[in-house]
Amino acid sequence: MPLLEIVRSERTSAQVILDLMTVGKIIKKVPVVVGNCVGFAVNRAFFPYSQSAHMLVNLGVDVFRVDRVITNFGFPIGPFQLGDVAGYGVGLAVGKIFADAFPGRTFKSPLGELLIKSGRNGKSNGKGYYIYEKGNRPRPDPSILPLVEESRRLTNIRPGGKPISVSDQEILEMILFPVVNESCRVLEEGVVIRASDLDIASVLGMSFPSYRGGIVFWADRVGADHIYKSLKKWSELYGSFFKPSRFLEERASKGVPLSAPVSSSSASRSRM
Repeated sequence: MPLLEIVRSERTSAQVILDLMTVGKIIKKVPVVVGNCVGFAVNRAFFPYSQSAHMLVNLGVDVFRVDRVITNFGFPIGPFQLGDVAGYGVGLAVGKIFADAFPGRTFKSPLGELLIKSGRNGKSNGKGYYIYEKGNRPRPDPSILPLVEESRRLTNIRPGGKPISVSDQEILEMILFPVVNESCRVLEEGVVIRASDLDIASVLGMSFPSYRGGIVFWADRVGADHIYKSLKKWSELYGSFFKPSRFLEERASKGVPLSAPVSSSSASRSRM
């Protein structure tokens, strides 16, 4: 993990930040100064990443198709294989923290708990969404499909009880646009000093494909207006998880890039 988030508080002196930046470079990390909030910068911006993937699966999309779309975009692994590697207990614990911090903006899937109850712990015991055997590449495990179906039954969010029909591009956007949306809140609240800090943090901390420039840079290439209209449409179809942030709506309506500097007064208001 090359990223080092240096968390500043209201009482942190400039000298302490400078000293920590120096320490970070000495230990060969890339330091990024961030504000103090739940998840700090990277985990805060990316908490919708796995949750939107789970929502898609509970809406009827195939688990392994989701991972393929994300790796084709440039991530080293998809969100479900990432869950295998990190462990489901971590995901469940972190999910609760974010649900408590941001009510109405999270999605809780029962799939992780179902996997644990079935004796699957991911890569640590060789059984998760994928099968892990020494000397072999992870391979999809079709025997998880009954657990996926049980999760869909419990959440009961498929329109008319039928799987949704989406393209690979729509899958990509339904997973990454909520991340962009939360990144907008991170920018508005002044959790990072500049958008490029979040770009660097997304590449080094979440393995966002570096050749795409980082999460905010990529979002500006896609266009705030398209992201806003897509999220608004999905929020009407699937609920408040996709509700566009005020910052995104304002930038889209004015045609201002998401990476444009945030005024200090705007950041101050958002923290109140």
